[in-house]
Parts: sequence; C-alpha cells; structure tokens
Amino acid sequence: MNGLPFLNEIARVAERTHAAVAQGLERGCLPLVLGGDHSLSIGSVAAVADHHRRLGASIGVIWVDAHADMNRPETSPTGNIHGMPLAVLLGHGDDRLVGAEASVRPENVSVLGARSIDPGERALIAELGVRVFTMSEIDERGVGACMDEALRRAEAGTAGFHLSLDLDALDPRLAPGVGTPIQGGLTYREGHLVCEKASHSGRLLSLEVVELNPVLDDRNHTALLAVGLVASALGKSIL
Repeated sequence: MNGLPFLNEIARVAERTHAAVAQGLERGCLPLVLGGDHSLSIGSVAAVADHHRRLGASIGVIWVDAHADMNRPETSPTGNIHGMPLAVLLGHGDDRLVGAEASVRPENVSVLGARSIDPGERALIAELGVRVFTMSEIDERGVGACMDEALRRAEAGTAGFHLSLDLDALDPRLAPGVGTPIQGGLTYREGHLVCEKASHSGRLLSLEVVELNPVLDDRNHTALLAVGLVASALGKSIL
C-alpha cells in the first residue's frame, strides 16, 4: 500500500497524547484515555512504557479488539494507521511512528476478541509470538479463562499492564457506534467480565476506550456501554 493517510496529523496527536499521559503519570494518576481512532495508543501506551522504563520496569498490554491492529505499511490493505498501532508499539512500522525502542515485548502482549485478521498480520503474529485469543477460542474456553491467561502474560516480569479496549470488540448489536463493526463479538457480560478481571488483578496501570463514533451510534447505546465498561475496569462491582 503506497502512502499512509493523515500520517502527519496522527503523529502529532500521538505526541500530544504521549505528553498528556506522561504528565498524568508524573502526578500519580491512573491514565484514562477516551477517543476515536485506535492510533491514539501509539502515544498513550508509549507514554506508560516510557514512564515505567525510567523506573526500571516494563509493561504488558491486553488489546481487546475485533482486529489485531498489527498491519505494517507494506502489508496493510488500506494504509489506515488505525490498523497498525499494536505493530508500531512492538517496534514494527513507519519510522515516523515507531519509537527508539519497542514499547512492549511480544511475550507480554495479548489480543482478546479477534475475528478479523489480515494475512500480513498473521505473519507478524507468528513471527513475534503475540498471543491472540480469537472469538472461536473464547467461545470454546470462555472469556474468563482466556482473560486469566492474558493477565498472566501481561503481568509476567512487568510493573503491570495497559488495557486497550476497542469498542468494536463488542458485538455490533450492542455497540453499533463504531467505524469497523464485525459480527460475532463479545457479549455485554463478557465485556464487563474482561474489565472486572482487569480491575481485580490490582495491576492495571492505564486504560483506554477507543473507536467510539457518535455519528454511527444508536440513541447513545455505545457511549453508555463504554461508560459502564470504564466503571467496571476502575473497580465498580455488582456487590
């Protein structure tokens, strides 16, 4: 694919996001990033990783998404950077987006809820050893068991983990207000269980909820769902 649409604009937003998250971390806050395009993660995750690297530690990432977001410019069918941020954070992608060193190690990264993966992404996943829990595996094993495994990977030898939640991980009947809906996603309770387990782990370092498009939403259903998921990730419980 020739060209990366809006590369300069996305790089600037990533820089501003990095600065805002870094400032919050210096103040002792747990960053919560709310946004549209998942390319925000290029800035947010890098900021969390840089902060903990200065303290002598690494971080893990749990990427809850219908897509792996591990395309590179040469493998992307569209050139859209929102399909590349996890690859960038792993050190693969355009030099104007990739940092001096990778933000995360593959052995501490999991993708949860995937059901649409491009051939180039499959190759990079196999090369790096990133753990991908497809919806088929979640159907068979249950989201609780898959999330427990993702937590073990994210927490192994790290300061904790960043939870990146793309709302298209949820089934579009529940979350219609997303740009790239894919049928067959997480249910309402599965989404909340993922967030509840992240909270109960006590190792959540930062959180983002992305890809909300209000123009495509139905009576604010997706936005209200997102608020509930954030509450669960930050500790709200049934009892």
